Amino acid sequence: RRPRREPHSSETDGSLLGDPAQTPSGKKEHVKWQKPRLTRKALMKCCLVKRILSSAAPQGSDSSDSDLELSSVRHQPEGLDQLQALTKFTKKELQSLYRGFKNECPSGLVDEDTFKLIYAQFFPQGDATMYAHFLFNAFDVDRNGAICFEDFVVGLSILLRGTVHEKLNWAFNLYDINKDGYITKEEMLAIMKSIYDMMGRYTYPILRDDAPIEHVEKFFQKMDRNRDGVVTIEEFLETCQKDENIMSSMQLFENVI
Repeated sequence: RRPRREPHSSETDGSLLGDPAQTPSGKKEHVKWQKPRLTRKALMKCCLVKRILSSAAPQGSDSSDSDLELSSVRHQPEGLDQLQALTKFTKKELQSLYRGFKNECPSGLVDEDTFKLIYAQFFPQGDATMYAHFLFNAFDVDRNGAICFEDFVVGLSILLRGTVHEKLNWAFNLYDINKDGYITKEEMLAIMKSIYDMMGRYTYPILRDDAPIEHVEKFFQKMDRNRDGVVTIEEFLETCQKDENIMSSMQLFENVI
């Protein structure tokens, strides 16, 4: 039997991702966004990181590992020091990420099929195809159909350890599917449906089929200040930073990355 829900539950609270996983709505209501702690445990929440690190070679197997074997890779990172400056990862974390990245993708590039494979494995109860597609496009800043190591770790650094402003900018880019500088209802609905499809029908509480549509309507009611049918980056940033539900939902990025 489907559990009874309050009229304004987490699925329609106007947060960026809703809470299709398992966060109880009663506990979420007064949760404020907190700066992520730079811990390995937090890092390992990320599906992409889990997959990449699981592909890493055993520590100490080759002395050149400590230098990330930069000279042997066709698409080399900018250099360890520069990557440390560009991200909020430690040298050790970058080494582990790079080792796994190279083993997973010997060419030095990640393609969309790899993203889809990773998410299919971590979310077997649903269909992660479209979400993996949208997420890949958000990482693929050059729009060339491939993600190099630099782009990968810079994106991860923003999502897992970025400032509020950095995360919100990244979120806007994810929802702006055609990259025209605006978010439409259709774009938001496409992203939301992909998230609900990925989480599957075995979540608790059980979600109604129209939950993504309700979520998007609530989002636009808050965001579209001038009622022109689109959300600009300025509207997005201003509204998000004033809304506790939206700010707390920023932490949920870690659950679907």
